[in-house]
Amino acid sequence: MELLTDEEIAGQQPYAYWLDGVKGLGNGKKQKLLSHFQRPEEICLAEKEVLSPFLTGEQIQALKEEKRRVEEYYELSGKGICFYPFYHPCYPQRLREIPDKPFGLYVKGELPKEEERSLAIVGARNCSEYGRYLAEAFGGELGAKGVQIISGFAKGVDGLAQAAALEAGGSSFGVLGCGVDVCYPASHAGLYEQILENGGLLSPYPPGTPPLSFHFPPRNRIISGLADAVLVIEAREKSGTLITVDMALEQGREVYVVPGRVTDRLSDGCNRLLQQGAGVALSPAQLFAELEESLWRDKKSYPLKAGKAGGVEAPGQDAPKGKEEALLALLEITPLSLDEIRLKMKENKRLRDISLPDTLELLLKLVLKGCVRQVGSCYARVGKAGEYGHR
Repeated sequence: MELLTDEEIAGQQPYAYWLDGVKGLGNGKKQKLLSHFQRPEEICLAEKEVLSPFLTGEQIQALKEEKRRVEEYYELSGKGICFYPFYHPCYPQRLREIPDKPFGLYVKGELPKEEERSLAIVGARNCSEYGRYLAEAFGGELGAKGVQIISGFAKGVDGLAQAAALEAGGSSFGVLGCGVDVCYPASHAGLYEQILENGGLLSPYPPGTPPLSFHFPPRNRIISGLADAVLVIEAREKSGTLITVDMALEQGREVYVVPGRVTDRLSDGCNRLLQQGAGVALSPAQLFAELEESLWRDKKSYPLKAGKAGGVEAPGQDAPKGKEEALLALLEITPLSLDEIRLKMKENKRLRDISLPDTLELLLKLVLKGCVRQVGSCYARVGKAGEYGHR
């Protein structure tokens, strides 16, 4: 289509919004119509005989039935929602270049900044404690370095990485499989508001669209499309995460994977990707350095901020010493039961004679100091981001 002035684009917005919401027309068909008619308004006003060379009778009927949406466009601003068709100046450049780009994008909050680093972090919804730790570590440390964290706002790895980035003072952007005015999952209501303060929520679907299962695979191409590279943390052999990876590769994006245990079914997909040649992510620092060298040389950087992922000790608490320090050294980032901890203690000269009550007291002190977290009846070390890559 021909280039439009800013004033012409503004005048066409209600009609672009109308065209985007017409059911039964794919992105390719909508763009083909625009290529011929040049303006959405011309499509809206065209008679049936003018449209018939391009559309079936059912499609023409759908166009006419959706005309009420032209007036609905003016309700968007009251909901804090912006709509950008693919030719709009605000439409993300990264997204404009991918195959089968969405016709339009609905945005609540901000869009990712083109000039800054951007990384998609995706993974299992029902992640393990190992996956939880990694999501928070990578999201937090990279977010603190100014990397925009893009993800799918889902439970598990996606939401954990996004929350950690925000907590570290960074920004994050969630791509939804529903309308941007719909918080799904509902348990992410707090994260929804936090993202709007330091990032944004995006969707190819109009406001009010429910989170139906078939909406999610198409939205995955936007997650990878908005990012310079994709990081995978825990994925089963067949999972939605791997759909994102396939789309990322089709878009020419770099894919990195955190290795997992070969006996862990949550890591089967990750280990398979590594076998096929994906990049290895061993720590946030290593990944940042590698991407800095290959993709981010000219991108904007920020000084590292102290955040949750930095392993900062709780304020006002002394660092562990003596038996506390020895016990902390036995713990892992994945939770251990009390029985497992006691077995390890028997192999340590400084800890082998400590009673069960004293063990519980030491663990409680470490929890209060922020060095250990309790997960049910198990305990895990709260390590510094990146240290697992150098053990």
